[in-house]
Amino acid sequence: MTVWPAPLQAGDRVQLAAASSALQPDALERMEAGIAVLEGWGLQVDRHREPLRRWGHLAGSDPQRLADLNPSAPLVAGLRGGWGSARLLELASEPAAHGVPHWLLGFSDLTSLLWARQAAGHTGGIHGPMLTSLAAEPAWSQERLRQLLFGEPLTDLEGSSWQPGVAEGPLLVGNLTVATHLLGTRHLPDLRGAVLVLEDIGEAPYRLDRMLTHWRLCGALQQLAGIGFGSFSGCSDSGSPLSWREVLQERTADLGIPVLADLPVGHEPGNAALPIGQRVRLDAGRSALTLLQA
Repeated sequence: MTVWPAPLQAGDRVQLAAASSALQPDALERMEAGIAVLEGWGLQVDRHREPLRRWGHLAGSDPQRLADLNPSAPLVAGLRGGWGSARLLELASEPAAHGVPHWLLGFSDLTSLLWARQAAGHTGGIHGPMLTSLAAEPAWSQERLRQLLFGEPLTDLEGSSWQPGVAEGPLLVGNLTVATHLLGTRHLPDLRGAVLVLEDIGEAPYRLDRMLTHWRLCGALQQLAGIGFGSFSGCSDSGSPLSWREVLQERTADLGIPVLADLPVGHEPGNAALPIGQRVRLDAGRSALTLLQA
């Protein structure tokens, strides 16, 4: 039986991790707003000692950023995305594999850490809002994250059916660009029978085509039980003969698995928290994604 970190309780501590790009000074207000949300749930947030730490475009050197992920609290929350977390996999096959059992919260660039954690057999990864985006989330999304962290039941996510059918399997959620660069590495979780949910931002349709073709050529998409798509923000290209939606539809239409689009997951407000590795049901007939176990 898979053992997950214990649900949080009021009074539990939260550790902040700057694992990717450097935080800009104008983001400090958003960081404080995110801290206020967590404190409103009764959690105690350990403020980062150097939130504006920088090494080039990164939020510190690789050893500094890796040290942020050494868990001393039951929740480690990412400050922001950007780029850089995959570099840490060269220093540790699964950052924060040891220490206090904990939840790791983030998305976008933190896909590298969430997936490496799952590939190494560790639970507790949550694909959900960063600390600097948490306060901008709608009330339902904030409440969903609180419910997940505190061990309360979650409602289904609704989407749009692209291909019919029902699939059940372990859940993987991530950024398409970041996940693509894990293909062929030991940090890619087992895709056999998985339900995969992807999102992205700022990628032109031809680049989405190129990435999904890579997944097809290496046989990755063909291993899945089902696939879902969240938001693809800023992925329109007025010079492209195909829209991003048409590319995603065409690249998955012949897989013979259910496909569910328009899930509230990604870089737009309404980034629903989802637990990596938990068993789910993707029911394209009902246009719903359901968590099957606590």
